[in-house]
Amino acid sequence: MEIALSSERLILKQMNITDAQDMFILNSDPEVIQYTGDVMFTSVEDALNLLKNYDQYTKYKMGRLSLFDKITGEYIGWCGLKYLEERDQVDIGYRLLKNHWGKGYATEAARVCLDYGFNTLNLEEIIGTAMLENPASINVFKKLGMKYDTDEPCGGKPGVIYKIKKSEWK
Repeated sequence: MEIALSSERLILKQMNITDAQDMFILNSDPEVIQYTGDVMFTSVEDALNLLKNYDQYTKYKMGRLSLFDKITGEYIGWCGLKYLEERDQVDIGYRLLKNHWGKGYATEAARVCLDYGFNTLNLEEIIGTAMLENPASINVFKKLGMKYDTDEPCGGKPGVIYKIKKSEWK
């Protein structure tokens, strides 16, 4: 089953190797990854390795999805659900190219992904994790109706967990 979703302005689809160059650009920008705890990509090969070994779609029927502008087809970043085996929880995440920050794309894409999680996958709860230093990401959680749950390190720094239950989803 291929996951393909859409919103008013966005197309969300499974990441594949054709996204490698865009993923490299996204993950090689120190400002973009500063709140993630991830290591910066140093080559397109880093992106290809991630994409070739990404198994969330086949294992869990969910995953991070590439975001594209519905009209222009331009790559914007990614958003999606991720099953966290060590926690037995599902996390919503997003990462956008800097020139797309502040346009509401993260919230718009995350809404579509939460809807998929609750209404297609029948999940009972979805969490979001963010570094305390990342108020923009925390603001997206609040716009989605997620509520603060607890403090917990994120990427080796002080962080928070927000969550939303299916019964709270509109």
